[in-house]
Amino acid sequence: MDKWDHRFMEMAHLVASWSSCFNEGRAIGAVIVKDKRVMTTGYNGAPAGMKTCKERGECLRRKLGIPSGTRQEVCYAIHAEQNAVIQAAKIGVSIQDATLYCTHQPCSVCAKIIVNSGIRRVVYEQGYPDDFALTFFAETGVVIERYQKESA
Repeated sequence: MDKWDHRFMEMAHLVASWSSCFNEGRAIGAVIVKDKRVMTTGYNGAPAGMKTCKERGECLRRKLGIPSGTRQEVCYAIHAEQNAVIQAAKIGVSIQDATLYCTHQPCSVCAKIIVNSGIRRVVYEQGYPDDFALTFFAETGVVIERYQKESA
């Protein structure tokens, strides 16, 4: 890890603060970087034009008792990593051979999207209970690294 990893991870945390997720501790941010240049960002939140969980006043997953790391499709939010990749497609920016910085380890659905988008490296800080995701990175050669905060 170098000083750039630290800076881009700080940016991922800033982007996470924009999350519209109602579930405390689940504000996720992602930053896609290529050649030390930010290409796109993403945070977890409802699709454009839909009410967010904050606007609804509840987390659907918590209401239904769905454990973290399972049944990702039962949620109003799109994951931060997905939003960052979608943004790249929307504005026509290539993320081939880029690095994705994320506050949390990607889930298996995001891992598949990351692999097929051409991202070559993923740096994350906090774990996520979806070990299956690591299979996609290992088999495809996408480097995944856990970020460790620098000690003061």
